[in-house]
Amino acid sequence: MMRMAMMTLGRKLALIALLVSTVGCDRVTKHFASATLANTPPQSYLADTLRLEYSENTGGFLSLGADWPPAVRTAVFTVGTSLILLATIIGVMRTGLNNAGLVALCLVAAGGISNIADRIAHGSVVDFLNVGIGPLRTGIFNVADIAITVGVALFALAEFRPRGGSGGQA
Repeated sequence: MMRMAMMTLGRKLALIALLVSTVGCDRVTKHFASATLANTPPQSYLADTLRLEYSENTGGFLSLGADWPPAVRTAVFTVGTSLILLATIIGVMRTGLNNAGLVALCLVAAGGISNIADRIAHGSVVDFLNVGIGPLRTGIFNVADIAITVGVALFALAEFRPRGGSGGQA
């Protein structure tokens, strides 16, 4: 029997709510960044630990592939990522992941869906967050990227931790 069929209605609704709220939060913050940060200098907060800086990223992680031809970028970052997300969602529905694993993959899917929506609509992803201390800084990223990163880390923790007597359920 498929894992999703065995899942309670409450768990299904919680995962859907997480997905929708994560995508919604990303969409709202990207809209805010586009409306208030575009064509302005970076804004610094918390002794320059946080910078808000508008950027349109046509590439992937840390702008990887931004200088590739548009057809290659579309094939890799829109079509390729969409196929990976679809395979991930199908995999989740067919496997017996624990609760933490399901939440993790839901976060990854939500971040991916929102970034793909940007790529389809605009050909690029809106990024606007940069954190760091002194010269040690991250690249510019967005809420969807945070969801993907947290999801990957949570999945690794959930799936690769030693199994105790709890039956593998988180």
